[in-house]
Amino acid sequence: MLISSLLGAVLLMTTPPASSDPTAQTRQGVLVGREVGGVESFRGIRYAAPPVGPLRWRPPQVPEPWSGPRDAGSVGAICIQPPANGDNGVGPLPMSEDCLTLNVWAPQGRSGPLPVMVWIHGGGYINGSGTAALYDGSNLAKRGVVVVTLNYRLGRLGFFDHPALAAERAAGEPAGNYGVMDMIAALEWVRDNIASFGGHPAQVTIFGESAGGVAVTQLMVAERARGLFARAVVESGLGRQQGAPLIEVPDGTLRPTRARGAAWAYDAGITPTAEALRAVPAERLLTPAPSFYDGDLILTDGAILATDVETAFANGSQAPVPLIIGTNSAEFWRASPSYVPPYRDRLDGQTPDQKAALLAVYGDQAGYDDHIVSDLVFNEPARRLARLHAGRGYPTWLYRFDVVSEGMTMPHGGAPHASERQYVFDTLTASPWPTDTRDQRVADVMAGYWTDFAKAGDPNSASAPVRWPDLGSSPDQLLEFTNDGPVVKPIPFADRLDLIEALYPTRPK
Repeated sequence: MLISSLLGAVLLMTTPPASSDPTAQTRQGVLVGREVGGVESFRGIRYAAPPVGPLRWRPPQVPEPWSGPRDAGSVGAICIQPPANGDNGVGPLPMSEDCLTLNVWAPQGRSGPLPVMVWIHGGGYINGSGTAALYDGSNLAKRGVVVVTLNYRLGRLGFFDHPALAAERAAGEPAGNYGVMDMIAALEWVRDNIASFGGHPAQVTIFGESAGGVAVTQLMVAERARGLFARAVVESGLGRQQGAPLIEVPDGTLRPTRARGAAWAYDAGITPTAEALRAVPAERLLTPAPSFYDGDLILTDGAILATDVETAFANGSQAPVPLIIGTNSAEFWRASPSYVPPYRDRLDGQTPDQKAALLAVYGDQAGYDDHIVSDLVFNEPARRLARLHAGRGYPTWLYRFDVVSEGMTMPHGGAPHASERQYVFDTLTASPWPTDTRDQRVADVMAGYWTDFAKAGDPNSASAPVRWPDLGSSPDQLLEFTNDGPVVKPIPFADRLDLIEALYPTRPK
């Protein structure tokens, strides 16, 4: 079987631990890390018990303590997911349900507690990990922060419900959003342990891209995550998505999660009992692939996530923390609206006048086809959340990433989805295309803004090449990252975004 063979693989190892290696005391026990180039790293740290057997589809549990030093020189397994197919956001094999680990990087010789940056990887809630070389935290740590990356349950192991599971749950036990619960458990681990790595538990910045950006906004509206972070960064994190409810609700527009789970199990020929569901081999849960954009994986469960992100921001119930939010210039360039069904439905509901106006503002059909999905899914929602957040008086900075490497060979109309990650982490060696000194200059700038934001709740420092205006004081300005450096400018294509915003019910800005 696929999974059993992967479980038999050997984890990537660093050199064996030595007496001179750095150590850290956690609540569970002592860890032995490694030091390279002035940065200490600790990898494969359990932040929750293995979610296997009776703990499959249960909230994460506190890990068991251990006695004696434990080696933290190698990453843990990635969570169960489809084959990587060259995705540089997926870490090394093996993969396993026993995957709830995190990794820490901290500068050597640090004095005093440092701000902490906790990365939540993307991948549509079906793939990715915190162990990819793309997310190595060494270069950020050298800038004076402690970096944490983590794994969380994916696909049907992370976002799922079924009537048989509901029948055995205790009253009040949260369900469905197990991947988000994992993220909260990781943040609780950071709160309880990061001081041992030189980090300040009250100065935590969460940042993530794509589904990881969605996760950041979900954590901003999750009451159980309140107080676990002080700042947030959302990179290409949607914003208008509607979460499927666990059960049928009045006027619901998405099929409930529990009904989806029952239908999947029926089609898979699985006996509808909790015992049978927990005995299903993990690889069977991968087929058919769940849909991120059509309600399989974005859930409004009523406990962890009580409402949709945009609704919470409109009501002012999000975390009152400084926020950086932005998108790339060609997110889903030339993508068809059929790829993202809820957004296609939004277009289908237009009046003839709205359709004509929207087509006209793109110039022609080709311009519409090139950019409509990027604007619908990413650009207008990011502006919407940024305006709502700034409108409540919270510091908010909006950006647009428009950097295109000379070595990029893929067809594009600008900076495609996820292409900013190697610049934020300053890990150009993990780029999927060749980079040069110009790219390194961009990486230095972006990593500088991000780490300065983590340090002070403001991306502007004395060394910043351009002062990035707060959206509260400059409501129509953003910072655009270009090949030639950052530029402050009006929000591009505001006329297109205004027409898309008009497709939604009117709410306060």
